[in-house]
Amino acid sequence: MKGTYFIKQILGGIFVTIAMVGLDQDLMQKNLSCAHIEDAQKNMYTFTGIFVLINIFFLSVGALLYIYASQNNVEIPTDLITGKPRTDLLFPEIAFHHLSLVPSVVFLLGLTAATFATTDSALTALTTSFCVDFLGMDKSENANKPNIVRTRHGVHIAFSFLMFIVIVIFNAINDASVVSMIFKIASYTYGPLLGLYGFGLFMKSKTVKDKWVPFICILSPAICFFISKNSAALLGDYVIDNELIIINGLITFLGLLLISKPATSQTKF
Repeated sequence: MKGTYFIKQILGGIFVTIAMVGLDQDLMQKNLSCAHIEDAQKNMYTFTGIFVLINIFFLSVGALLYIYASQNNVEIPTDLITGKPRTDLLFPEIAFHHLSLVPSVVFLLGLTAATFATTDSALTALTTSFCVDFLGMDKSENANKPNIVRTRHGVHIAFSFLMFIVIVIFNAINDASVVSMIFKIASYTYGPLLGLYGFGLFMKSKTVKDKWVPFICILSPAICFFISKNSAALLGDYVIDNELIIINGLITFLGLLLISKPATSQTKF
């Protein structure tokens, strides 16, 4: 079965969306900042509707770009090393070489605005998560420490530099479209998060040994990488694609189940 089989793409897309939109600190921090749970629920419903409309808009823009390229004989740019088509480069190719000045500037400003908005929220999420989870800045004993604001600024700058390095490396090694690569990476990085969420949601009568959880979350993507690379040989020509995140989450769930024990009255969620 091919990796692009329709049902596999739908199932993988559903769980990638649940993990990336519903479980990511980057997006959920908007709901966590609401004063009341009712406000958070309204925010989630509103965001869901807007998110669907935005996706329809971008899909329509992508379709129009392909229609324009087909009608005007615009070739899709290829990777200089591998020669593979780089479909994500079609947007700048048309904007800079096949449109007049004003549309090109508008396209460039739109792309820049969308990129900055995404990067800003990601940096905020990384900074908040690191300061709270690793530095414990939310604890009362650390709230009044000197230079705490300077430390937050330093963390933010450090993550900005790290993100720049990641972008440079990603651009150097990526030979496919950015969207397909993001989905592939998400299958490995968000799979354990999906498994953790599922375990916490359905196994409230159990508690895990915390020190083993990081090992499970590292081992699961490693197993998935092996399965993905050898799926055709192991599963009889079955090629794993976007549904890898489901397998990843399931392996994490089972791993957590192995290191869990019945919760006492003090440890129940």
